[in-house]
Amino acid sequence: MDAVRVALLREVLAGTEWLGAARRFAGALRTSVVPHGGGLLLVGTPEYEPWHLAAHLVDEAAWSGMPELSPTLVRHRAGVGDPAHLAVGLGRIEAARRGETLLVVAPGAPGEELLERVHDARRAGATLLAIDSGDRDLHAMAHEALTPGPDLDLDTAQHLVSAAAGENPVGGGVRGPRRRFRDRLSRLADHLTSPPPAGW
Repeated sequence: MDAVRVALLREVLAGTEWLGAARRFAGALRTSVVPHGGGLLLVGTPEYEPWHLAAHLVDEAAWSGMPELSPTLVRHRAGVGDPAHLAVGLGRIEAARRGETLLVVAPGAPGEELLERVHDARRAGATLLAIDSGDRDLHAMAHEALTPGPDLDLDTAQHLVSAAAGENPVGGGVRGPRRRFRDRLSRLADHLTSPPPAGW
């Protein structure tokens, strides 16, 4: 259903700046992680963890054949007993180095602790990308930033970016990405309309 939702969003936003902005940001994300074989760290704020974006990027990584898009979700309150994929704490940001990419999603103020760690990661050579509410300090550090406006909420921006990140840029035009998106939409429709497996 997310593929259908993104298609509808794109229709609604056609003619606005947001489709181009999301594609440019997604292109920066792809360019940052694919040549290095991955190394994408995704972090939110203490009040907001970008679970939804993490799940979409994992899906896009599988659908697009670009496993490098699959992120490591870094959590502010990772617990010792959490499953391995949910147990990565803020210390991982401190260990970030050249060739890795840190994507910060911050609907509000990122907070001093996160900003300090992000600053250290950037100084160590990590690429910093941000989808945020326009925080001045975060923007000053970011190599690329996307700030949704009053007509585009954070959730919608994340949907557009994750979908655009999985588009095939080969050929440089929109025909390839459109075809890839239609292929994914067709596969989704086939999946939704196919009979359940035997034994259900």
